Amino acid sequence: MKKIDAVIKLSRLPEAQEALEEVGTDGMTVCEVKGFGRHNRYTETYRGSEYTVDFLPTIKIDLLVGDQNTERALKVIINAAKSGNLGGDKVFISNVEEAPYALAI
Repeated sequence: MKKIDAVIKLSRLPEAQEALEEVGTDGMTVCEVKGFGRHNRYTETYRGSEYTVDFLPTIKIDLLVGDQNTERALKVIINAAKSGNLGGDKVFISNVEEAPYALAI
């Protein structure tokens, strides 16, 4: 089993979600995140004060897929979420040793 973490632009989320559902993804976790990298920092004015924008808002999708579906899910995410900007999209794949179906709290 693999865990896929994809960091994409918020505007690309509906396309990515629809494409993943079409290939049979049962579910996913979506979080709003902020990050910085090679993008240019810029200055904005808010209520008369200037500030530097270092962190850009993005969306992080986490999902588990079977080993046999990893390549298909990866291609779907890349095609649906690709923005074409340097450093804009990232996809990470890691192995999952165990995934319990329910946790008792």
